[in-house]
Amino acid sequence: MKKYLQLNYIDCYKRALNLSNYVWNVVVEWNYFKKNAVGGQFVRAIDSISANIAEGFGRYSKKDKVKFYHYSFGSVKESLDWNQKANIRNMLSEKEYKYILKELKALPKEVNQLIQFTNQKLKQ
Repeated sequence: MKKYLQLNYIDCYKRALNLSNYVWNVVVEWNYFKKNAVGGQFVRAIDSISANIAEGFGRYSKKDKVKFYHYSFGSVKESLDWNQKANIRNMLSEKEYKYILKELKALPKEVNQLIQFTNQKLKQ
C-alpha cells in the first residue's frame, strides 16, 4: 500500500502550528492596548506561517505549492519583526522572546527543505 505525505507529518508545519498557538496564549493575556497595537498583527503574522504551508500543501501544481511556501517565508520575517518589537516594548518575558525567536529561526531552513522536497518529487 502506497503511503502518502500528510500535512501533519511535515516538520515545518507542525513547528509553525505549535508556535502560533504558543503566541496566541501569550498575546491573549495582554491588556487591550497591547493586543490592539501589536498583538493582533503579531498573531496574524505567526498564524500566516502555518496557514500558507497548509494552503500550499493543498494546491495541485508544484508552482502553486512552492509559491505558498515562499509566502510563509515572508510571514516568518514579519513575525521576527513583531517579536522584536514586543520584546523591546517589554511585552514578552525573556523566556517567551527567546523561545519564539528560536522557533522562528528554525523555520526558514525547514520550509526550504519542504520546497526542495516538492521540487524533487513533483513533476509539474
